[in-house]
Amino acid sequence: MTTADSTPSHPADARELAGWGVWSAPGRVNLIGEHTDYNGGLVLPLAIDRRTTCTVSPRADRILRVTSTAGDGQAVELAIDDLAPDAMAGWSAYVLGVAWALGEMGANLSGVTGFDFELDSDVPIGAGLSSSAAIECAVAVALNDLWNLGLSPMELARAGRLAENSAVGAPTGIMDQSASMLGEADHAVFLDCTTEVAQSVPLHLEENNLALLIVDTRVEHAHATGGYASRRASCEKGAEAMGVKLLSELSVHDLPTLSERVDDETYRRVRHVLTENQRVADTVEVLRDKGPLAIGELLCASHASMRDDFEISVPEMDLAVDTAMATGAVGARLTGGGFGGSMVALVHQEDVDPISAAIASAFAAAGYAAPQAFTVHAAAGAHRDSVTASK
Repeated sequence: MTTADSTPSHPADARELAGWGVWSAPGRVNLIGEHTDYNGGLVLPLAIDRRTTCTVSPRADRILRVTSTAGDGQAVELAIDDLAPDAMAGWSAYVLGVAWALGEMGANLSGVTGFDFELDSDVPIGAGLSSSAAIECAVAVALNDLWNLGLSPMELARAGRLAENSAVGAPTGIMDQSASMLGEADHAVFLDCTTEVAQSVPLHLEENNLALLIVDTRVEHAHATGGYASRRASCEKGAEAMGVKLLSELSVHDLPTLSERVDDETYRRVRHVLTENQRVADTVEVLRDKGPLAIGELLCASHASMRDDFEISVPEMDLAVDTAMATGAVGARLTGGGFGGSMVALVHQEDVDPISAAIASAFAAAGYAAPQAFTVHAAAGAHRDSVTASK
């Protein structure tokens, strides 16, 4: 991996501090459970075989320096002593924010040295596959190793979430970072976002001749902007009306009472969360008892709820889902925060190309930009890839 600016900015003998190393973390696709995480609910994401790689080399000073192959080669630098949310902006906040968050969580950064970070990624940006969490988790595992912090995977996930909430300014929950940290091949991560207890759930896709087809609608979204924040505010309003801290304390049986206490929009927003939470639990049960071929209706019901109650779909997404289902998909839904991004469809392996072609044709007929379709596999979570010997 190279960038326009890959020459170390520190003396060669500084490499003796730690040697060079490469860490990586995956993006994620959420099989089901959208906008339930920050409500303390249930989610079922999986880490995917698209990763962000972080090559780290040591410095003799206390500067953190960040470059990216996706950028223009320009480096962003910040001293460890100056780490603060208002001192960082743009894409580098995903890196620098993690370093800041680790300090906020109690890591002693007083005696640590700085590093050069070089990022590379094949996780699509703005596609709802959590390219941001992939960056955060790759950096978190690197710093955990290099600074000898001894933090657990879930603690590193919390650091990533804190960085995204406070340094980036996106009010997301902990699902994305948890999936990126805890993923396993051919397994989904069943996470209770209140207790932060996670279980691995076998998917058994290949043995059932199934694949996960992702269709990036090429409609980009940004979680730090208003649509995501307004949905979260509606959830908080509903929880307050019901006298609870988090919507996860409620169930679908509370909907009649809720309807008497809130306006119609708030009711529909909360109804999505409560029914989606139930769908996640049902999906896990069905996967364990009947296998992946039986979860299609739950995936489709999830999309309908996001489209009608939470109102986070877009016409391109609805067209992709409808076309996939009409062309033989087992189930399909929007995945990610919404307002664009990607569809995930559970399809028979022989239907991957026909469904992809049908969606491309439908988009062309509607005058939409050409979508990008590809398959993903459940993959391992964040880890150290290699160590490059000191020179």
